[in-house]
This record gives sequence, C-alpha cells and structure tokens, in this order.
Amino acid sequence: MIRTTNCPSGMDSWIFLFVKILAVCTVASGLVHGRASPDNVQPSVDGVTYQLGNVTYFANFRHPKASFPINVTRTGSQFVPVTVIETNQSVVTGEYLKSTVSRYSSEDDVFSPDFLHALYITSSIPNSRLDQTAQQYLQDIGAGRVYLNASAFRQIPPHAQALRSTRGTSLPPGPYTALLNTNSISFLNTYRLYNDEYRTFITGVYHSNDGDETFAALPAMDPRLWGPLIPVPSRIHSWADPRPLAGKRVAVKDLFDMKGLQTSAGSHAWVQVTPIANATAPAIQRLVDLGAVLVGKYKLAQFASGADPWTWVDEQAPFNPRGDGYLTCSASSSGGGCGVAAYDWLDAAIGTDTGSSIRRPAAVSGTFGNRPSQGMMSVEGAVPLNAAQDTVGLFARDPVEWADFAKAWYTPRLHEDPSVNSLPPLSVPDSVAFPKKILYPVEYLPLVSPAAQAILDDFLSGMTRVLGITIEHTNFTATVNNASIYPEVDENWYPVANWDIIYNASQTLNAWTQYTKVYGPFLRTWAERNDGRFPPVDPQWRASWTQFDISYINQTVYNQALARKAAAVNWFQKEVLYETPDSCCESLMICDGGTGGLPSYREQDLNKSPNASFLGVFPKNADVSCSNICPLFGCVDFTIPLGQVEYQSPITRVREQWPVTINIIARRGCDFMLFNLVKKLAEEGVLRTVKTGRTPF
Repeated sequence: MIRTTNCPSGMDSWIFLFVKILAVCTVASGLVHGRASPDNVQPSVDGVTYQLGNVTYFANFRHPKASFPINVTRTGSQFVPVTVIETNQSVVTGEYLKSTVSRYSSEDDVFSPDFLHALYITSSIPNSRLDQTAQQYLQDIGAGRVYLNASAFRQIPPHAQALRSTRGTSLPPGPYTALLNTNSISFLNTYRLYNDEYRTFITGVYHSNDGDETFAALPAMDPRLWGPLIPVPSRIHSWADPRPLAGKRVAVKDLFDMKGLQTSAGSHAWVQVTPIANATAPAIQRLVDLGAVLVGKYKLAQFASGADPWTWVDEQAPFNPRGDGYLTCSASSSGGGCGVAAYDWLDAAIGTDTGSSIRRPAAVSGTFGNRPSQGMMSVEGAVPLNAAQDTVGLFARDPVEWADFAKAWYTPRLHEDPSVNSLPPLSVPDSVAFPKKILYPVEYLPLVSPAAQAILDDFLSGMTRVLGITIEHTNFTATVNNASIYPEVDENWYPVANWDIIYNASQTLNAWTQYTKVYGPFLRTWAERNDGRFPPVDPQWRASWTQFDISYINQTVYNQALARKAAAVNWFQKEVLYETPDSCCESLMICDGGTGGLPSYREQDLNKSPNASFLGVFPKNADVSCSNICPLFGCVDFTIPLGQVEYQSPITRVREQWPVTINIIARRGCDFMLFNLVKKLAEEGVLRTVKTGRTPF
C-alpha cells in the first residue's frame, strides 16, 4: 500500500483544499513490489503534475472523470495511481487480469505497472465474480486498494471495496489518478507529459471535461529543453470506442479556434487584442466528434505567411528532426509537418494550405500531406489568409491511416459555401476507377538531384506496374499560355498573358481578404488601444499592410478576381484534368513541390550552396511553382514521400539523409479517388510508412 500523509479537511472549496494539501503534504516515496510512488508533486489551480518513475504525468482534478461515494470514512485527502479494468467475464481469473495488464503495458505508452497501486474492476456481465486465482494475483502484485463495481460484482471479497456508480457514469479502462477524499473517491483524467524537444508546439492542451466542450492549455514546460510539455491520454481509453478516429492524437495549427483557448495566429500582438475563443472551429469539432484527441496547438508562420525561418520574429521557427536537425520546416503549417515527423506519440496534425502551407512542410519533413479540393472543408473559425483559396488538410506518417483518417473526417456537411470561393458545389465520389495516364510536365521535371530522380523513376515504374498507367510528357506552362481562358479580356481590354491574369486574381483575393478580415480590424483595434500606434508584426506583414492601397483593390475588383479564378478552374477541369465516363479524372499530374531533392536549411546562407536550395524556387521555364497550381485551379494536391538521398551536412560534417517527395495532382472533387489510389499503392508496396526521427525510411 502507498504510504501517504493525511491532512485535515474542512475547507469550503475541495479544489482549493486539494491544491493546498498537495502543496504541504508529502506523498511517500519508495518502491512497492518494484513500483515507484508519485514524486515531485506540483499542484496548480486545475490539476497536479507528478513523476511516476522517470515519467511525468498531469491529472485534471478540476473536473473529475467520475466520482463515487465510499463507505470508509477517513480524515484528509490522498491521491493514488489507479488502473481501471473492464472485463467481459462472468468469472474473472488471475490469468485474465495478468493478460490484460500485460496488454496495457505492451500497447500503451501512458500506462505502466506503477499504476497498479490501486485497481478498479468492472464488468459488462451482471453477477460477475473474482475467483481465487484473481484474488491471489491482486495480492501478488501488491495492489494496495481494490475496488469493484457493485452493479457488476455481487460478491465482494475481503480487502476489496464496492463502488456504486451513478447513472451516466462513464469510466473507460486504463490508467487514472484517484483522489481519495472523505467519503468519496474521484477518478481524474491523467496524461503522460511529453517534451516538445523540437519546439514545434505553442502549448499543450487537453479537454477540460467540464461538460461544455471546453479545452484548457497546460501551463507546464520543460525549462531544460525550452519547450512546452504536451499532455497525451492513454490509448486504452479508446479501445472500445467504435468511432473512426477514436484515440487518434492530433495537433492543431494555432490558426483555428478551440473553445477556451487563445488563438495566436503566430502573433503576440494579435493575442493582446483578440478574446479567448468561445467556440471550436467546425473542422476541429468534427475531429472531436469522431473520437480524436486534441493534444496541442502547434507553431505557424505569423498569420499563415510563407516566411522563411530566419525571418520569424515573434517566435522561433520549429526544428526539423530530419537529417542534421538544422533543416527548414518550411512555413505556415510548419509545426504540423515537423511535429508528425518528430514524435511517435503524435498521430496526425491539422493545418491550412492556401499557397503551399501543408505541402511544402510535408515535403521537407518527409510526411504525407494534402491540399484538398477547394471547398472540401469549412474554414470557419480559422484566421483567414485568402478566403477563396484557403483549404484544410492533414499530415500523417502512414499512407493507409492518412487516407482512412481523411475519408472519415471530410464530410459534405462541412463543404464550404460556394459563395465563398465562387466555384460549383463539390461532388466527391468514393471511386476506385483510377486514371490511366500521368502528365509529366517537362518544365518541372526531372528533379535537380539525379539520385532523387532515380527514386522518382522507381516510383513511376511501380505506378505503371500496379495501375497499368502510362506517362505523357507535356508542358503545362505553355498549355496555359496558349489557352483561350479569357477571350473577353483579349477582345475588349488588351492582350495579357493568361498566367498574369490568373496570378493577379489570386493576389487580389489575398489582399482583400487580409484587409477586410484580418489586418483592417486588427490595426483599428490596436490603434484605439495604443494611442494610434501600429502593432509590432513580422517584417513581411509590416511591408504588405503599409503598402496596401484601397483605391486599387475594393469589393468590385475582388468580385472580378473571383470570376477570373472560376474561369481558370472551369478551363482546367475541361481541358487538362477532366472527368470521363470511366474515371473521376482522366489523368493525374505530377510535379515537384519540394526542392528537387536538395536539402534546404533553416539558416539563410546555407541555402546559397549549389548543393542546397531555397524553398519556393521554380524552374526558369515555369511561370508558377508546382505548389501554386492547385491554389490557382482549385484542384487536389498530395505530397507523397518516396525515399531519401544523402547529402554532406555543413552542420554535422557527416553524410545525412534528406527526404524525397513528389506531388500528385487530380481534378477538383477527386480527393477520395486519390486517397484510394494511395491505399492501393501502399498495399502493393509502392508507398511505405515513414518513421519519426533523423531519417524517414
């Protein structure tokens, strides 16, 4: 049994009492049957952090998961690590308990035998009982306290105690922290705290369990590693949950509102003039409804810009775990790509992609990332960048899990209102009728690195083998330039290149969204509160906002830009990637949204080497980068990791590995077909799961 110090109770607020008790009382240290007891207890207003062995945990005592009356009256309060086991046996044996605990230990990173100081056993079978072998097992492991659900167990053996649950009490199996008060026991949601050693997060978060779907930020950090601690719940809690994303640990870009949390948009000034969110963005709430667990808000380039790491001012850019540790994470959704590449305990990350904000971070981190079809997911509740081009996608490491996650998450119910993007309503068939042709744009390919191109060639050979697909060389840039997309402009206005019209429309959409939705209100509020001052923001925004001229861009010009974008999308879907009776998309297009197989660094001067590359550089024969094709034409674009190539690191002075990726583009609305294609290629061994850490493969 755990040795604890009892302290007198009697204060009005049990929360305040518990904080005070933990502040002045010592939970006994030492080992019981080889198990560690809680140590280094640090109370706060909402919970308590403590160490169990070499692992740090956080328990939420403001809103317990469940509470029960108990029959034994004690003085003072104690807290004890406890494990909940739910059986489906009418006779619970020692072997059953042993195998259950063994599974908990081998399949969950939060549970450890240190949580066997106490057990609460329940059963789905009425009139269950513990046989002698079960009682002996509990004695052998030194379980100091054993509680049984009185509704399931009619026979309560000696040294065990019955707990009577109230209607609606839900207590999934797994590890908890038990708070023992006078005449009651409360089970507290308990989280393992992981170090964010690559500094990809702004804060760790957890569901407050307040009954109002509110989230709380975890006020804890590791001062040695300069990063926040991220609270991760036990996977055991979700094992019986039938929802498709049950237990998936997900990080969220700090551009999205989560009820109870501050949205920073990567700006200290923005935080000072915007309130705590009173609702969760629909795209994020959808994750919660499907069973996902939101564990933190991750770093982004300020206001979702494309800023290089060396121009970040308000916060430090995340670190890339790949290669020498000094590679770029790209911009905007950077914390998501590098977080998924870094941590086994993180399953996915949600971000936005307006210009390339998911796909480039995916490329440099060697993870799977998608820009969905324009309008695929509502961006309500997120700070906008370009309302007509903003999309919501995700990062993951496993191609099949990535596809299944996305197909469960995207739903017609959350498709964007067509009035926002000026495009027709989406139809997204769940098809396995795959295209039979790949368009290979010669202005983007081959890759700069011959070694990376060899990996791409192997991938294309695999696609040809599995899908019977053919490859057609083309020049997409010339195709756009020679097309009749805007005949009314050519006839009634003056000759101008199609690419100029398309790109200028995009810039107009971006500028007007920023002025009306973001910095216009922001600048007014800041000035009102700060004697007319301009807010401190990163350099690219200071330059952009101070140069904006409303005499050139207004609502009429914005509407014209929407129409021109719609015309470009319509042309693209009829002439380039078009639907056929046999397939959602007659062809796929591939191009390089990364760096052509060359490393790209977080330090500016290192990218000036001929064996390195800045991001956003595109071939001289192309009018836009590969990553800008789908923002302009509304299509779906996936970043797919293929392999890795060696490079000589100027940081570590040894040979390191850099991820090689390719982008696969399909017609708007073909997202599920493309996810099905990814799954097919994974099943055939053409695509592989990437690892976390220094190398993706």
